[in-house]
Amino acid sequence: MKKFISSFFQLKESNTTFKTEVLAGVVGFFTVVYIVAVNSLILAEAGIPIEAAIIATILTSVVGCFLMGFYGKVPVLLVPGMGINALFSYTIVQSMGLSWQEALAVVFISGILFMIVAFTKLAKIVSDAIPYSLKESITVGLGLFLMLIGLEKGGIVERGTTSIIALGSFSDLHVLATVLTFLISIVLFLRNVKGNFLLTIIIGTIIAWLFGLIDLKAASGQSLHLDVYSNVFAHLSFEQIFAVPFWVAVFSLTMVLVFENIGLVSNHVNYLQMPERFKNAFRANSISVFLSGIFGTSPTVASVESTASMSAGGRTGLTSVITGVLFLCSAFFIPMIKLIPDSAIAPILIIIGGLMLQNIRNLDLKDLSESFPSIFIIAMIPFTYSIADGMAIGFILYPILKIALGKAKEVSLPLYLISSLFLINFVLQYTH
Repeated sequence: MKKFISSFFQLKESNTTFKTEVLAGVVGFFTVVYIVAVNSLILAEAGIPIEAAIIATILTSVVGCFLMGFYGKVPVLLVPGMGINALFSYTIVQSMGLSWQEALAVVFISGILFMIVAFTKLAKIVSDAIPYSLKESITVGLGLFLMLIGLEKGGIVERGTTSIIALGSFSDLHVLATVLTFLISIVLFLRNVKGNFLLTIIIGTIIAWLFGLIDLKAASGQSLHLDVYSNVFAHLSFEQIFAVPFWVAVFSLTMVLVFENIGLVSNHVNYLQMPERFKNAFRANSISVFLSGIFGTSPTVASVESTASMSAGGRTGLTSVITGVLFLCSAFFIPMIKLIPDSAIAPILIIIGGLMLQNIRNLDLKDLSESFPSIFIIAMIPFTYSIADGMAIGFILYPILKIALGKAKEVSLPLYLISSLFLINFVLQYTH
């Protein structure tokens, strides 16, 4: 069996061993397992029952990692993405007014469009058409949005009476629990402690319990209830398929998914010095996104945490498969996951958002025709509480500024088309 595995994953050719791949898979799991709790709580804000959201997140992560392992054959972990889940719950459901069932249908159709891009030459055409500055600014804008959500969930900022946002009350035990957890979390992260986010969740939950914010007895006697998940699995609703908001959501989600994953998958295979594996890895990614809508969760992405697996020596898809198996085992801890409070999750959102914000250093701020559209994307995503609207404003502004400066030829034809579609969707969305 071990010989077959070694041959299938080409361990020798990839200069790795079975033991190294297994250890890398374990490291990857403990680095990214926090997503089960974080993603589930964000999905719950869209109306999906928390236990069903947990099961959906686990199943999607298992299948995503298996797809990347067996088909993509790279140590990239496919799990529901941070930022994308915010787009799902806060923009598509809360802002656009779609139900979570309709939002899952949006994910399903976006997955089909993603697969069309991944399995054709469109992937290269779309990637080449979008300026580097706009791609990077989307990541930065998502980071700022995640930071805002984390600060809100932790009670550190709240709706103000004389301003849009105000500082929360530090006499509130929930806020104090968040601050203490954040301080511990940032120290663990900066010291590069393995499994730092998982430790943050555990420590944060203990702090909340000590403050009397949760009752640990609530987890006793509970077991896995698959009947709850049966009301979510494959419960897509296409009732709004002819409505404008539905297709605005599809367009926005597809754009974010394609751009973000092209960048992530490309970075991962280049890190491995295996660019030839990009095509299958990207295709595995697209299939996983398609299945996300059926499983009942926001779409998967090639997680940034995959670098932890690679740093631990992971070189092949066996690493991803091991992580997938461990995700499957995590299903037995669902009663405990349900106890995790917002104060334990908020610090993770803040730190991940801060990491994404660092991409701003890659922007060319000297050329104002490049920087202003990017800055508008970064600012408008959190200010409008809508990733779709923030993207639309930046993409519309970019060709306008280029034309105004006599640099119309710097804008590719596909980008003119994409910007026009954003403008049309933007107008229809707010005049409908």
